[in-house]
Amino acid sequence: MPGWNLTGAAPAVSRTVSGDDALSVSQAVEMAAGALDALPQLTVLGEVTGFRGPNARSGHCYFQIKDDSCAVDCIIWRGSYAKRTFELRDGMQVQFTGNFNLYKATGRMSFVARSFTLAGEGLLRQQVAALAEKLRREGLMDDARKRRIPVFCTRVAVVTSLSGAVIDDVKRTLRRRNPLVELICVGSKVQGEGAPEELIEGLARAAAIEPAPDCILLVRGGGSFEDLMTFNDEALARAVAECPVPVVTGIGHEPDTSICDMVSDRRCSTPTAAAESVAPAMSDLVDVLEARERRLVVSVSGTVRSAASALDGQQGRMGRAMQARLDRLSIALDAAAHRPCLASPAGMFERRRSDLMQTADRFTAAVARSQERFEVELAGMAPRLSQTTSALAARRHALDLFTSRMAHEGRTLLAGRKADLAADAAALDALSPLKVLARGYSITYGPSGVVTSASGVAAGDDIRVRLADGDVYAQVESVTVQTGAEAQND
Repeated sequence: MPGWNLTGAAPAVSRTVSGDDALSVSQAVEMAAGALDALPQLTVLGEVTGFRGPNARSGHCYFQIKDDSCAVDCIIWRGSYAKRTFELRDGMQVQFTGNFNLYKATGRMSFVARSFTLAGEGLLRQQVAALAEKLRREGLMDDARKRRIPVFCTRVAVVTSLSGAVIDDVKRTLRRRNPLVELICVGSKVQGEGAPEELIEGLARAAAIEPAPDCILLVRGGGSFEDLMTFNDEALARAVAECPVPVVTGIGHEPDTSICDMVSDRRCSTPTAAAESVAPAMSDLVDVLEARERRLVVSVSGTVRSAASALDGQQGRMGRAMQARLDRLSIALDAAAHRPCLASPAGMFERRRSDLMQTADRFTAAVARSQERFEVELAGMAPRLSQTTSALAARRHALDLFTSRMAHEGRTLLAGRKADLAADAAALDALSPLKVLARGYSITYGPSGVVTSASGVAAGDDIRVRLADGDVYAQVESVTVQTGAEAQND
């Protein structure tokens, strides 16, 4: 490539190009693109500026990286940006690894980054962002968890360095706005090694004050991002979130936001703003009190007028109701006064006595009439009773005859039956086995019941012999069986 130097210096030898040797724009751009492609892969450190992406349609990112004296266009293709571990934004210091590229259509050179990592402060910001996301997932930044700060705090503790201008600003602000606020100062380091531990201890001491303060101010002045890293400490952030007293933070200036700001109960942009937020100005309090006094007067006046109007209405209704009731009671009293029992009580008793005497007379007459009627009926019953008893003698004689006849018939019937019974008894007695036993016979019982044959028992069997007056128990010694002829001879 004559006339082209990869170092960027002027060519050592120059020659005049005639019209026939002149290059077209496309050829010149092609030569430049080839020279850029020949460069090795580079790692470039720079600050991101003008970041745009990912593009809604293509997904690519377009921006510039710059240093103090130069800037270059940069492109990250969609595939490379999808592998990112953090989001790019303006102001971040980033190391990009890639190659230069020339867009031939416009001749514009860009650096195409294949990968990128944070560098310097950018790495710290990435760590802070990761910690913030962790605490957010745990719920330490939820608004529902944050406690309400009293509008007017009468007792305030401030945790900060006692040697800086911040504590003087806080004291001056509270003294100017509201000298009634009691300020308690708790000293602690706010920067450098061991600062988070001292701040945690300061918060604990401030929360342990008796009586407890209404809130705690955790403040410090402005500084670089590294100076404010103390307030991005995880242990300190958790101590702020777990502090039993509400915490108000005022760390750095307006653009500065630390993790302690995110987990605190109220975040203010500066220490002065934090002091102002917990101590309303006296003039503001006076205005508020006067406005509330006016509203209270108007409200009470309206309430009194409404109550008076309601009372007048109730008084009128009560008067009318009472008058109507008195009228009803008066009418009822007049009606009662004209009743005979009240107008002439003795007359009522006279009427009752007269009624009673008349009832007694009627009762006496009724008793006399009933007695006369019963006497007449009794006199008529005597002859009927005599007639009735005269018929009883004939009936008694007939009954005696029937009795005699029944006794005779009964004896006649029983005589025949008694003779038959006696004959049957004699026959039964003659056939009874006991009668046979009485004549000297016996019954022998063996193992199988009554012994009717000599073959029914064997030597050694136990037998029972039934006699007329008892039983004899014996054992068979021997058995002799007779033939039929022998039995007949016997």
